[in-house]
Amino acid sequence: MKLKIHQDSVPRHNDIVSCVAWTGNNELFSTSDDQKIQRWSGDGEYLGPASTGILDAATTTARGHGSNGAAGSGHQPQPPVYITQIDWFPTTPGRGQIGAEMYAAGATDGKFYLCSKAGRVEKIVDSHKGAVLSVKWNYEGSALMTAGEDGNVKIWSRTGMLRSGLVSSGYPVYATAWSPDNDHVLYTNGRNLVIKPLQPASKPTLWKAHDGVILAVDWNLVNNLIVSGAEDRKFKVWDNFGRQIYASVAHDHPVTSLAWNPTGEIFCAGLYNTLRICDKLGWSYGVSKPDSGSIYSIAWTPDGTQIACAGGNGSVIFGHLINRTFEWKNYEVTVLDDHKIRVHDVFNGAHENLEFRDKVIKISLAFGYLIVTTSNQCYVYSDKNWNTPTIIDLTNNGRVICIAQSSDYFAIVDNFTGLQIYSYEGRTISAPKYPGMRPDRITKECISLSNDTIAIRDRTEEKAIYVYDVATGRMIGDGPIMLSCEAVSIGLNQAIGPSSSRMLAVVDKNRELYLTRVLRPSLKKLGTMVDSFAWNDEKDMLAAIVDSKFMVWYYPFVVFIDEDIEPLTRFDKDGSQFGKNCEFVSFNGTQCTLRRADGANMIINNLSSLPAMLQTVVKKKQWEDAIRLCRYAKSKELWACLAAMGVAGQDLNTAEVCYAAIDEVQKVQYICYIRSIPSQEGRAAELALMRRQPREAEAILLAAGLIFRAIRMWITLFNWERALELAVKYKTHVDTVLYFREKYLQKLERKETIRAFMQNSNGVSLDPEKIKAKIAGEEAKEKAAGGGNGVGGAAAVGALGGRSGLSAAATATGSK
Repeated sequence: MKLKIHQDSVPRHNDIVSCVAWTGNNELFSTSDDQKIQRWSGDGEYLGPASTGILDAATTTARGHGSNGAAGSGHQPQPPVYITQIDWFPTTPGRGQIGAEMYAAGATDGKFYLCSKAGRVEKIVDSHKGAVLSVKWNYEGSALMTAGEDGNVKIWSRTGMLRSGLVSSGYPVYATAWSPDNDHVLYTNGRNLVIKPLQPASKPTLWKAHDGVILAVDWNLVNNLIVSGAEDRKFKVWDNFGRQIYASVAHDHPVTSLAWNPTGEIFCAGLYNTLRICDKLGWSYGVSKPDSGSIYSIAWTPDGTQIACAGGNGSVIFGHLINRTFEWKNYEVTVLDDHKIRVHDVFNGAHENLEFRDKVIKISLAFGYLIVTTSNQCYVYSDKNWNTPTIIDLTNNGRVICIAQSSDYFAIVDNFTGLQIYSYEGRTISAPKYPGMRPDRITKECISLSNDTIAIRDRTEEKAIYVYDVATGRMIGDGPIMLSCEAVSIGLNQAIGPSSSRMLAVVDKNRELYLTRVLRPSLKKLGTMVDSFAWNDEKDMLAAIVDSKFMVWYYPFVVFIDEDIEPLTRFDKDGSQFGKNCEFVSFNGTQCTLRRADGANMIINNLSSLPAMLQTVVKKKQWEDAIRLCRYAKSKELWACLAAMGVAGQDLNTAEVCYAAIDEVQKVQYICYIRSIPSQEGRAAELALMRRQPREAEAILLAAGLIFRAIRMWITLFNWERALELAVKYKTHVDTVLYFREKYLQKLERKETIRAFMQNSNGVSLDPEKIKAKIAGEEAKEKAAGGGNGVGGAAAVGALGGRSGLSAAATATGSK
């Protein structure tokens, strides 16, 4: 990746260019110390001077102050007024381009000006003593922050009314930035950086960031990272707690400007005659050497494909991102320029050049399809035919923010129409929405798509994850999946299968990895100190970097079946060679690609192909072939995976063989007990109990009319209240529950404390012989209905005494 630089041979400005800023419709305004404002097109063409009403108003105001201050001594000339920074009002969905018609400008006279695009000055506000060095709208456009040479940071309303004198320090504040949630501000304080909450009396976070005065900062909306540059000739990357992630070497000149790309993947640093494109972790993609002098301001276009820079010699420099590469299996796609990309098949060396009428905005390559979006259209290419793409018109001039793909569908998010799901044939499938949805806040870390489900992390309430059905666009469940901590990244498994097997992996703010089913959510922790994770693109396998270890779960669904054998189903490898802050690029087949913090790609291709083969065989219900495969491999990992698959598929013979192979004797005995149950519903309930799902087991038994078995299950699990509740509700076996509760208390030498048992024990006779006879009758009834061998009287009495196979379930599920 590098910048293709373009600048006029003769500068349009005659003095230092102090600021550049893009409007919402890709038009650039540049301000200079020559007291001119120039306009530029999105392609870098000069459009002519803009209205200078703001400079006229500033000069008039200065003269007025001069005449007032010169009373009795004659008129004294006032110094000229220069614009230091401008910031366009942010556009938000639903407002169209109305907001983009207004900007705020700070000047050297200590005032800021609210101006229309036509140059009309709407309001002049006397804000600081000395020059205003920074003006920043928050992301919602509801507040404006200014900072100046007087060391003050102030918050203003949209109409220019003072809300808060937030900070008063002893150093000029050269740069400021808003936090992604608009609740904190970042400002410079000499060599220190300070994060100040907007809430009164809240404690700020301050740390020494550089050895010289800090000149530039930026805080990214997407990745929540901070970048700073200073007179010590270094730039550094920080997290939002002030912990250093990266520090550059000392350059030849001070770092005078910085700006994050809207995607959060890269940022640009400006120095004297130097532009450096860097990854979010700090390492450099490329360096450009424009003839610009010191670069005082950098601005990215809203689509993140182009930058504009303010040069100290009066030049306005434009840079286009080229040589961006995208890889999937044997294909490599490279962006050659704004209108051309190249597809390279590394297997046979074939090349295809694809040209587009409009500028290429976003590209996504996965699952055998290439998605290319321009400002007006979306092109869908298949790897089987690069000559005839499917073309989708993008209406309303929306700006595409991100693209997500699965094997059958892809989703496009733009800032106007929101989220749209399409088939690869170009047919619109659905358009999921939720209340308060902000499409402009949805990034690739916030969205995950599979063949039947799409998950979205809400940026306004980061503990909520909304899950929708792809075909209908309706929300799955009664509401979003709620986490205990803010989510950082999410991912759905991509394997084709029933909706009950759809899983969602989540990494939260504490860097803990959780797994939950989409249907009946239940969070299961897989690891802590997780840097990154990735699902396999074909099978149910999950890879992650956990506490400096590379881990692959060959069958992650095991945590919902038998957590005890989960460690046996994963592959662990030392990951110290990957370093900190590495991230997954892809997980295709048996090959994982990771990118280290220094930008180097590392490939792990020694993963076993047998777990994927095992999943394929089990999906076809070929249990005997699966057992033969495990015997051939002689791998405990495969045996453990197949044991969990056997329980999930209710194949008890397979489960018994596999548990025996991994020396799980208690579970083998329990499976033998399950096989002896005469009714199919009873066996299904016991398997649910083995998966630690007693409520599901109860529902199965009650639906089948096996009331006594449900009551006995709760007795064995020592959930006495629920057992009595069922007995009272169905008016059966109340005496049985009371009898075994009494025996339980006698053994513990305790007295009854549960009120429900005290109330129901009055007037009930507990005859052990009658109770045993009732139990035998229930067993005979179930045996006759199931047509098989029953549990047997001894086993039943043992079960109620806590010594049967159900004891294993009680131990697994927990007692009350």
